Amino acid sequence: MTPFELAEPRSLAEAVALIDPDDPSVRPIAGGTALMLMMKAAVFRPTRLVSLRRIEPRFSAIAVGPDGGLRIGAMATLSAVERSTTVRNFAPVIAETLRILSNVRVRNVATVGGNLAHGDPHMDLPPLLIALGASIATASPAGERVLAVEELFAGYYETVLGRNELITELRIPAQGKWRAAYVKCTTGSADDWPALGVAAAIETDGQAVQSVRLVASAATDKAVRLTGAESVLAGATVAGAAIDAGLLAGAGDAAAAEAEVVSDGRGSAAYKRELLRVYVGRAVRQALASNGAN
Repeated sequence: MTPFELAEPRSLAEAVALIDPDDPSVRPIAGGTALMLMMKAAVFRPTRLVSLRRIEPRFSAIAVGPDGGLRIGAMATLSAVERSTTVRNFAPVIAETLRILSNVRVRNVATVGGNLAHGDPHMDLPPLLIALGASIATASPAGERVLAVEELFAGYYETVLGRNELITELRIPAQGKWRAAYVKCTTGSADDWPALGVAAAIETDGQAVQSVRLVASAATDKAVRLTGAESVLAGATVAGAAIDAGLLAGAGDAAAAEAEVVSDGRGSAAYKRELLRVYVGRAVRQALASNGAN
């Protein structure tokens, strides 16, 4: 690696001030699990890295807010979120998903904010967080803003964040009657990058599907809502975890038709469309079988 300056600010405000929006060789670094690989491969050669490890401890906090929603500081590690009793009580599906996100060595270092800001379409958290209706708070010299996780990703490894804009907090609303699940298909071990990831969140009223969110990732260049498949399932009758198999097949067909699937080393676009047809149904069934956002 080429030499670079390492800045270690003690506050978020200082960190933001140290990032030059006009110089792409200046980057913030949180866990650094992806950035260091890029540097070792000479894909990225920084002149300055702004470490976020010493900023205020509140940006690593995990707590339920006054509105009943879950708030996770951007500097919380994935392992801290995975092990958090607060997270498990609020939405066990988050902790269960993290168990199959990469390996424990990565999760011990990687942070929530870094995971989202990296914009990698193969990551497991974005589709789940979109299905749960999550948003992020950010900070920049222009001030603070809040945007839905669904609006964060602009394309393959691209986000709408400014160069000097940092994610400060992940916010997940109270789940109420929502039930959720995340399923993925890998060509290797269970914690490998997926060929396809599908998240489903379903709200039922009695025996009818009142609302549904379906999100696909990995097979697409960013995590995307499957609105056509959602429309197929809206108003469907359910009995416990049971739902009409024909409707699920129709939702899978709609998902395969609407998603802009891409080919890569984990499979062709045609193969991934067939996966999508199957995994939409699996995600829906698993969500209905769960107890709350489980």
